[in-house]
Amino acid sequence: MKWTDINDIAMALTDAYPDVDPQYVRFTDLHRWVTELDGFDDDPERSSEKILEAIQAAWIEDADY
Repeated sequence: MKWTDINDIAMALTDAYPDVDPQYVRFTDLHRWVTELDGFDDDPERSSEKILEAIQAAWIEDADY
């Protein structure tokens, strides 16, 4: 997965952290959790606040199913 794989990352976060409400996750934690996901293979420095916001929004939507 790369930073641009927003929906795949969101689904992986839902699976990895089922008891976490993504609405309240700090970007510092979100960044670390994404880089620690199995299958994540991108430069940690390539993320941005905009990307993290998109991941968080997709995670909220995925967790809210």
